[in-house]
Amino acid sequence: MIMAYSRVMWTAIAGVVVVVLLIGALMLVIRLIEPQLAFFPTAGEDVTPRDFGERFDALTIPTADGERLHAWSLPADSPRAHIIYFHGNGGNLSVWAPILVRLQHRGYSVLAVDYRGYGLSTGRPSERGLYRDVDAVLDHVWRDRDRRAPIVYWGRSLGAAMAAYAASVRPPDRVILESGFPDVRTVARSSPLLALLTPFSSYRFPTAELMRGVRAPVLVMHGDRDRVIPFALGRALFESLGGPKRFVTIPGGDHNDVTPLDADAYWSAVDAFISGTT
Repeated sequence: MIMAYSRVMWTAIAGVVVVVLLIGALMLVIRLIEPQLAFFPTAGEDVTPRDFGERFDALTIPTADGERLHAWSLPADSPRAHIIYFHGNGGNLSVWAPILVRLQHRGYSVLAVDYRGYGLSTGRPSERGLYRDVDAVLDHVWRDRDRRAPIVYWGRSLGAAMAAYAASVRPPDRVILESGFPDVRTVARSSPLLALLTPFSSYRFPTAELMRGVRAPVLVMHGDRDRVIPFALGRALFESLGGPKRFVTIPGGDHNDVTPLDADAYWSAVDAFISGTT
């Protein structure tokens, strides 16, 4: 009987060891492939503001860990504000060129950067790496800051987490979070596969948590037809904010729309928020 009990005990121990090893192996595999699952960069550059007839400067911003980030500076005469634009997860600066040019047309100067591994920037993307990229951008911006106009951090989708991180490091005058989410786990709940894999992932992108200490006014915008980041997550992010805030629904807006369906309402909301009239 003692021998039988011993066999059962050792079988149970062996089973636990196997489970632990399997979980460890799964965690290792997921963490090796999570950059490919999380980021969708496109190399190169096929469209620039020059294709829209606009002037811009191409910049290289070095990071503390040795990467070189490709950035665009779109100046405006007597700018209404300086917008630091953190783009979404897919493509590169070329994808976002129409939006950046439209901001310039409306009298804003713009600085937009490709994260490491995107466009013409060196390196490979990771959550920690993107935060280092933001640090480098902030060092560049605040070193040459023009104090005559407010600084606005504008983040879209994944870029909302970057704008939130930026605001937690160097407080701006205003923050715009478009098509954002509270954190990556809330996004994963909408997909059974992602929900299964997320507990083993190291990525968090905690937009809501990063915004907790931010006291600058925040504009949250979200399309009510967003098929990537559900509208409810935009509302949840908004509800988590503690400072001055405003929520704007983009009617019919999907996640990757370059031009909003109601452009006048969209840009009027942006202009009013930045000018401080709402």
